[in-house]
Amino acid sequence: MRRHTFPENLSQNKGLSIRIVSPEFGHVSPESAAHYGSAQRLPYYFLLFVLHGNSQEVIDGETIEVGKHELFFALPHQLRQLATIRHSANYYKLGFDDECLSRLPGKFPFLLNPLNQQKISFPPDAALRLWSTFKILDELLRTADNDPELILAYLNSLLTEINAAYFVMHKKHTAGNLDKFLGFKLFVEDHLTNQPAITEIAEKLALSTDGLYRIVKQHSGVSPKAFITDRLIMEARRRMYNHQNTSVKELAFELGFNDPGYFSRLFKKVTGKTIASFYRDLSL
Repeated sequence: MRRHTFPENLSQNKGLSIRIVSPEFGHVSPESAAHYGSAQRLPYYFLLFVLHGNSQEVIDGETIEVGKHELFFALPHQLRQLATIRHSANYYKLGFDDECLSRLPGKFPFLLNPLNQQKISFPPDAALRLWSTFKILDELLRTADNDPELILAYLNSLLTEINAAYFVMHKKHTAGNLDKFLGFKLFVEDHLTNQPAITEIAEKLALSTDGLYRIVKQHSGVSPKAFITDRLIMEARRRMYNHQNTSVKELAFELGFNDPGYFSRLFKKVTGKTIASFYRDLSL
């Protein structure tokens, strides 16, 4: 499985790859911001929590409004555009990588986003607990040599609270089915450009193809084939954004398509745009 690496120069602790930002602390210099450009394919996990006011995030081309007592999260490989407007909010942003996760005692399936929702709302009491934990992390990360284990303890608490809120409205999903769906998502991510057959994935997960269909349809609303197709087209859009000189043929082969013409038709069917028009929109 791929590891997602946090940029070393952004870390605020000598022993961990983690960074927190609040209205008055943690912002990168204009020079660093210019280095990363107006958009970035995230190499780490990203959280934004708003206590009061409102904020805005643009992820994979979609604008998401984040308001009072709401948390937005983004995952490695997603394309995040930097904010063009100032936040009108009391907020915390937090970034951390797989190395941090590997050192935590808990498991946090929300970070695979099995329910395809990137914004979570919290009741007032939970929002205040979350805010308090962010505040402690903010205080700890203001000194680079604070004990990493102390920081990890609060990160574990924070992610536990978020994970519980993510699933609270979806208790109808059984643990077994959810585990299978998470396994499906992980397999797709790790073998995406090989375009694995549905029968191969079902076999790896010890499911029948009908069983896999039911589970994927239950959690994502689409069939396994449609899920993989949507993910491939999203990957195409991300690569086109980052490498605007890539030809259709090169892009098709990179994503595992042997027929560039079929790839072009599939792209238009899913997005409603030709690849040429998508490139034109990016250059505006």
